[in-house]
Amino acid sequence: MPGLNYQYTDLMPSMNPQTIEEHYAKIHLRFADNLNIAVKGTPMEAQSIEEILSSPDMENNFLRNNAGGYYNHNLFWDIVSPQGGGEPTGNIAGLIRRDFGSFEQFKTQFSNKAKGIFGSGWVWVILKKNGSISITTTPNEDNPLMVGNPEQGFPLFNLDMWEHAYYLQHKNNKQGYIDDFFKMIDWKKVNYRLDLSRF
Repeated sequence: MPGLNYQYTDLMPSMNPQTIEEHYAKIHLRFADNLNIAVKGTPMEAQSIEEILSSPDMENNFLRNNAGGYYNHNLFWDIVSPQGGGEPTGNIAGLIRRDFGSFEQFKTQFSNKAKGIFGSGWVWVILKKNGSISITTTPNEDNPLMVGNPEQGFPLFNLDMWEHAYYLQHKNNKQGYIDDFFKMIDWKKVNYRLDLSRF
């Protein structure tokens, strides 16, 4: 499981150490351990997580949930940073203005999508094959790389809307959790992922 690029205290006040410990050191670790169990002794043991996610074997719920949970959390923890927040910069800023009109309109749509998730799931910003960016959601631990997902694309960043991600600090205040997330997004990393995309 990838290590964090910061200490548990470094994301305060947007995310407290108790949330990071519970979410990263316990929940994320469990997904990593279960994924190792799921692929052990199979050809997938030598594959990248992206290759696993795009395979037809995602019909196996144990594999699907744990591969998804592992990838989704890897991206989430990588995209937040003590140096994050503020207005988007670089190429992602231009795409947001082009496809959403303004950063404020983008944040409003992102927040509405996130709060509209029924039960547990994730909200994503993805780059589509036509070069546009889109805000989409997935249930449970699904993600836009999986075969059969209604809206596929290259994930640029995501936000965990499972209760475990926000309840310790924000209780039922989902909007406060979303607002704090925007204070942690590292736009340099988002632009790096934009450069990595191969659509």
